[in-house]
Amino acid sequence: MPKKQQHEACEQEKLFRWAAYMESRFPALGLLHHIPNGGSRNRLEAANLKRQGVKAGVPDVCLPVPSSGRHGLYIEMKYGKNKPTEKQRAWLNALKNQGYAVAVCYTWEQAQTVICKYLHINL
Repeated sequence: MPKKQQHEACEQEKLFRWAAYMESRFPALGLLHHIPNGGSRNRLEAANLKRQGVKAGVPDVCLPVPSSGRHGLYIEMKYGKNKPTEKQRAWLNALKNQGYAVAVCYTWEQAQTVICKYLHINL
């Protein structure tokens, strides 16, 4: 796995460790989940996943909890100078247009802040 993806994955792991730790105080965090859409796969596995509904550009993290006048929250995790791809931007825009909150975050702390603001959690 390239270093950029490792760092992004590490940030995401830290986010989920924080969410698991806080879940007893804020049960909605138990619904936070990763959408394993990316990563390198062999051609056969990629074709099978596509037939099963995997779509390029779907954000990395989902919190399917209504709050702040939105249906749920989607977060695309990035690292360094990486920017969302065209397909990722299209998904984020479409989700926003459907009433979801969306964000692009570069660190687990940034994602934590977005989630806390979304759920009205004061730490």
